[in-house]
Amino acid sequence: MKAKAKKPFIIQETVFMPPFQSEYNPPNDPIEVVYEDAHVVAVNKPTGLLSVPGKGEHLSDCMLSRVMVAFPDALLVHRLDRDTSGVMVFALTAHAQRSMSMQFEARSTKKTYVACVAGEVKESEGEIDLPLIVDWPNRPKQMVCHETGKPAVTEYKRMSVADGQSRLRLIPKTGRSHQLRVHCLAIGHPILGDPLYAPETVADFPRLLLHSEGLRINHPESGKGLRFRAKCPF
Repeated sequence: MKAKAKKPFIIQETVFMPPFQSEYNPPNDPIEVVYEDAHVVAVNKPTGLLSVPGKGEHLSDCMLSRVMVAFPDALLVHRLDRDTSGVMVFALTAHAQRSMSMQFEARSTKKTYVACVAGEVKESEGEIDLPLIVDWPNRPKQMVCHETGKPAVTEYKRMSVADGQSRLRLIPKTGRSHQLRVHCLAIGHPILGDPLYAPETVADFPRLLLHSEGLRINHPESGKGLRFRAKCPF
């Protein structure tokens, strides 16, 4: 039973290393636990750390492996991009993993992000409804494609505007790969510090300015709503 419980640990992530970052140098920040009980543990993932191990021993350090040091029975439920920081939840039982994974699949969870983007966003709020698909010649990049893309919807609210930048709260209604990053780029406001979609901003912003600020999910045992929050570091 223990071997089955830890099976998700072998899931590997394809890692893109931009030219200016040829080595994987994850931060050594201690694990910041946001919430824990007998079934669930939520942490604040730092930027620059993989959610799951990549291919090769040099990419073995990740949020899952670090959580498993303190919580040996931790099981993967979802992921955040390496360069995205913020709330990430893990299951501590097989039942909890199934329950929470189904909630993510059914899109019954509520996720909120904070992003700083280039340019001054004129609208106070809006919705981005643009289908996405992998850009195969340039993978792992994604792109908008109205012919073959999968539905992707993001709501946004403008929090502030200053010095040619905008601070947005992003609420994804779907969970496509790189959804928030591509959607912001598509409306002309790429997320600052993005090595894939806005490499010209990396010199001034050494990290991706995207943070998973909040996550709402139903407890796998009681069914009661749980809200996890991690303060935005930028």
